[in-house]
Amino acid sequence: MTAADRTPFVLRRATGGFAEGAAKLAGEIGATAVEAVVAQANRTAVRRGAAGFIGTMKPGPVDWYAFDAEDQDTADWYPQGLTGSADSGEAGVPVFAVTWYFKPQPPVPERGIRLTFLQPRTLRYRHCLLVDAKPDGSYGPIDIHAGGCGWVGDLLYVADTGRGLRVFDLNNILDLRTAQPDLGDPARVGRHGGRFHAFGYRYVIPQTDFWLAGGKDAVFSFVGVDRDSGTLASGEYREGHGNGRVARWDLGGDGTLASGEPRDAFHLGVEMVQGAVSVGERWYLSQGARNQRNGRLVVGRPGEPPAVRPWVIGPEDLTVQDGRLWSVTEFRNRRAIFGVPL
Repeated sequence: MTAADRTPFVLRRATGGFAEGAAKLAGEIGATAVEAVVAQANRTAVRRGAAGFIGTMKPGPVDWYAFDAEDQDTADWYPQGLTGSADSGEAGVPVFAVTWYFKPQPPVPERGIRLTFLQPRTLRYRHCLLVDAKPDGSYGPIDIHAGGCGWVGDLLYVADTGRGLRVFDLNNILDLRTAQPDLGDPARVGRHGGRFHAFGYRYVIPQTDFWLAGGKDAVFSFVGVDRDSGTLASGEYREGHGNGRVARWDLGGDGTLASGEPRDAFHLGVEMVQGAVSVGERWYLSQGARNQRNGRLVVGRPGEPPAVRPWVIGPEDLTVQDGRLWSVTEFRNRRAIFGVPL
């Protein structure tokens, strides 16, 4: 990794009507906490299941949590971003949080992105729909890749590939059951005929803020939180060359970015980076591979030759929790949250 120009990653805050729309929606649908969502979890992960994602990696992960059979097999949803309660520092229960993007199979319409809370102690998890709240009190899906996420305090940052970082307030998880006795029409989303719908999801989380990139040549493919340095990182997936970059922003005490001006930026030096996180000045890069082969974990400090470790098939975003490095895998029937030593 070598130093890069920070200018393309300068962000400007663009709250616009997001906070107003979310507040209007919350005025009609009661909010709940992360602890309540996992207490009402309706799916069960399998510890050390779906081990096909390990491939030829030796030694393998220390531990992992595979999604259930339905989430393993679906061709509609793909896990991408990973963060957790250790990143947040404020969550009342130890959990991982995963973003998924929807890949519609015609004639099914776009369903946007969702967030999964998984509690490793119980293996229970639940999906929530991330939405764009409208000034009229309705809401709709958000059609982005959601390639990375970072949870800071009560705020969830989600990568929007060509635009910047979307922000969701996890104090604002809205439970449709507080507004009506059922979950509405599973084929619809938003407010229709005085009732709320969310494709059958019980919980919706409206976007509350936005940090937009000032230039057009920066890409936001993943997100990482470094509590050691008090920074949030985001960077670029590039295929065919190692010119992708990553930048870090200082975080304020309330979880917001202290400024849109990055603290630093670096050239990654390797291609196909799906996730990056720093621990102080040491960086971990999650590198994918072509044809569903094993990727590589690249570790090192800027300006120094990196070390390369064995890695899994289909690796994505990175986070640090319980003294381990964690990632999530995306390919069908090989989907798991897994951990390795730092």
